[in-house]
Amino acid sequence: MRHAFAALCATLALCACSQKADSPPAAPAASPNAESPEGTPRIAIAPDGVHVQFRVYGNAEPALVFIHGWSCDSNYWREQVAAFRTKYTVVTVDLAGHGGTDGNRSEWSIARFGQDVATAMAAVPNQEVILVGHSMGGPVAIEAARLLKDRVVGIIGVDTFRTIGSPPPPKPRVDAIVKPFEADFIGHTRELVTQHLFVPGSHTELANKIAYDMSLSPPRVAIPSLRALFEYDFTEPLKDIHVPVVAIDSDLGGPVNEVPIRKVLPKFKLVMAPGAGHFLMMEDPQRFNSLLATEIQAIVGDPGS
Repeated sequence: MRHAFAALCATLALCACSQKADSPPAAPAASPNAESPEGTPRIAIAPDGVHVQFRVYGNAEPALVFIHGWSCDSNYWREQVAAFRTKYTVVTVDLAGHGGTDGNRSEWSIARFGQDVATAMAAVPNQEVILVGHSMGGPVAIEAARLLKDRVVGIIGVDTFRTIGSPPPPKPRVDAIVKPFEADFIGHTRELVTQHLFVPGSHTELANKIAYDMSLSPPRVAIPSLRALFEYDFTEPLKDIHVPVVAIDSDLGGPVNEVPIRKVLPKFKLVMAPGAGHFLMMEDPQRFNSLLATEIQAIVGDPGS
């Protein structure tokens, strides 16, 4: 069971990154929050009426848009905000039902989460955007890129994208994965995080903190979002993506099979972080930030690669 869950989490990019702390236009629109101090929560209204909370730091090109994953919020990118805010514009977004964004929604699809990101970016004036998505935030970044169109110059996934080129699991398999969460969301979520999303014996305090916080996510949001993640099919969305796509991955779930990915994205780039768990950016921020900075510079320096 341990191996199965580890493979599922790594392969389908299930994000458990807690530590709770401390159709929009492709071109940017004027923001009523434009004069807000750096890092102040701002609000944009999604087409379905959800109030999307986001934060902006810095004012240089391009904008790095950090997208959290399942049962997370924008605070989990805090080490990246500190590292990149002086050189770029940094934008962090709380997806609907997460962090400071309200959960007044009935459809919890990856496409709707992508709309949340695009909604926030309609209020940010940057002309160039690099989307950075951890785990579930990877497919969310793909959906956001479809809406933001030519503003997007690159997409960087973090421990995600492993299922590109492969069909989603059949519905009975998804049902079997989701069922334990429906029966005991708190207990099963804590077991998942502590036993399957970290290298055994490492980062115990962080793992316990994440497990506790993640288990407090509202099941009415978490469970349908989880199902949407497992059912997500990259096939059609990737037909709209014509920018560099990079993945910075741990080896927690074993080697990444690049063959099916490259059949869909011939120029896909994989960067491995050996020995890391699912939360690369939290476990060793210095190493992760160095890897991320290299990939950002590669995209900025050669946007057509």
